[in-house]
Amino acid sequence: MTQKPNLPEILAPAGNTDSFLAALAAGADAVYCGLKHFSARMEAENFSIKELAQLTGLAHARGARVYVTLNSLLKPGEPDQAGRLLERLERIVKPDAVIAQDLGVAELARQVGFTGQLHLSTLANCTHPAGLITAKKLGFSRVVLPRELSVDEIRDMAAACPEGLDLETFIHGALCYAVSGRCYWSSYMGGKSGIRGRCVQPCRRVYSQKGKKERFFSCQDLGLDVLVRPLTQIPEVRTWKIEGRKKGPHYVYYTVKAYTILRNPDSTARDRQDGQELLKLALGRPTSHYNFLPQKSHNPVSQDSHTGSGLFVSKTKGAARNPSISPRMELLPGDLLRVGFEDQAGHATIKVRARVPKGGRLDLRMPPKVFPAPGTPVFLVDRREQDLVNILREIREELKTISVPGARESNFTAALPKPGKKGIPATEITVFRHLSGGGPRGRQVVSGMWLIPGSERKVPKPLFSRVWWWLPPVIWPGEEKGWRELIRNVIRSGGKTFVLGAPWQREFFQDLKHITLWAGPFCNLGNPLAIQAMARLGCSGAIVSPELNREDFLELPAKSPLPLGVVQHGNWPLCIARTVSPHLKTTEPFASPKGEEAWTRKYGQNYWTYPNWAVDLKEKKGDLAKAGYTLFVNLVEPLPRGVTMKHRSGLWNWDLKMV
Repeated sequence: MTQKPNLPEILAPAGNTDSFLAALAAGADAVYCGLKHFSARMEAENFSIKELAQLTGLAHARGARVYVTLNSLLKPGEPDQAGRLLERLERIVKPDAVIAQDLGVAELARQVGFTGQLHLSTLANCTHPAGLITAKKLGFSRVVLPRELSVDEIRDMAAACPEGLDLETFIHGALCYAVSGRCYWSSYMGGKSGIRGRCVQPCRRVYSQKGKKERFFSCQDLGLDVLVRPLTQIPEVRTWKIEGRKKGPHYVYYTVKAYTILRNPDSTARDRQDGQELLKLALGRPTSHYNFLPQKSHNPVSQDSHTGSGLFVSKTKGAARNPSISPRMELLPGDLLRVGFEDQAGHATIKVRARVPKGGRLDLRMPPKVFPAPGTPVFLVDRREQDLVNILREIREELKTISVPGARESNFTAALPKPGKKGIPATEITVFRHLSGGGPRGRQVVSGMWLIPGSERKVPKPLFSRVWWWLPPVIWPGEEKGWRELIRNVIRSGGKTFVLGAPWQREFFQDLKHITLWAGPFCNLGNPLAIQAMARLGCSGAIVSPELNREDFLELPAKSPLPLGVVQHGNWPLCIARTVSPHLKTTEPFASPKGEEAWTRKYGQNYWTYPNWAVDLKEKKGDLAKAGYTLFVNLVEPLPRGVTMKHRSGLWNWDLKMV
């Protein structure tokens, strides 16, 4: 008997009003969007409370749902501000759900009496089946899955869904090189945190290795197109998500239209071909289905085609001061062209003033002092064809009829947990890939070790109880059984202290009677409410996010319900990914245009990329200890041959204002 197809909702992105209206006009079942603060796409226009209230009213009148993203990491002093936003959302906007990665947002939602659903962002990195149980315990009713999963892994996640929890999966849009929530590259290079929605996309840049210059980390877009059909046979997957809150209405309209056709179980081969043609009109990058088909995966890091956003139009001709193009398709008045790549100095956006036929000539009026070299690629990044302009004009008239309640300010104050006791004496641990330990007499130095399958067999049994066993930041569905067995073996051999690489790994430890759990730095904890959530999961301490700046570091211990640790020195990854360019040689250094060096190494299924200078807060240890930190962590990574660590400032965001 053939299973009846599940018809999931199509969830469209909206970074501005026109894109929101385009989503509704195209028939999206739901729209997700952000506010001016606490959104993981802060480079989008985003919305004020008043704007969003009116748009939500229109969406509800049309039978569509609205999900609001409050999915950035919260710093120690931000729970009040985030809570006031939540309270105003509940009172004025009435969205159907809030999407969050920070566990503190879930607690704030409870405090303000939010009546919508809580969805766990893909930035929270819930990557394995057991984690779904923990997500449900923390109040989430939906988990947004990582883009890296195959359809078989999605089925594994679906089979583990507890009652009252469903799944959301990406079907189209930009791919980050790194696993979501596991990228610190932008932050490490200058305070603009991707986890805070401020990523400057260092992965899109040109890097050099042994004289070869390439975009080793720049990915094509995800595009499942006709491959989405198997997802209709997984009822727990309730939502198909289109990425693109920085995209224009043209992209939103055509992707929603295309996937509405491709979702239809009665669609013909001709219909599906029409859907694919609509996707070509959406002006995205070249697409890849990535890992979706496990037997035929695609590497999205491709040097064989460009990865600039937009539809390739032409290359510039003539002198740099007077460039022109001969477009390969008709250009319309109002079209936006981008000359060059987003990550290159001197790229520019040009507006087409008059129709240009296919094969015609368009002289580019470049901004002052911008001179593109001959052969610079030009992309069509947005257009306003008359039919869509008319559609948006009509729906804007409908929007004017939606009344908005008074938008008075909120006086909400977050109820913070009571500060806890220090719990442990001042302790320093050094975490190795392979066991090492000891230290000068008179100092309490305890060894830490990354828990890697097989590594436990190299550790003398008498040392098991002394070692702090660190779980990795990412565990994939097919690895879960092996990790459960490995953890059981370590515990049987005397292991007592474990450091979680993600909150969702709590489910690997059923009985904590003789076990101590710490939330590790990859849990991305930066505020007392998130730390309180980890305490409720049974953690005895927490190592805070190393992204924090001085003010945040020193403020947090006085508010924390748990003893706190900090990464004071060592190798911290720029990012962790599930793929690597076939042109990049792992364990060999590569360099940015500014001469910053790094290397990539594979551990298990993941590729870790490290800079060749360390985090170094050792000179700040006195200040940190005075503030209340009791655990100080050193991370030691074996250096590949040919890699030399540089002596340069490793303060990360200490002296910056992390944004």
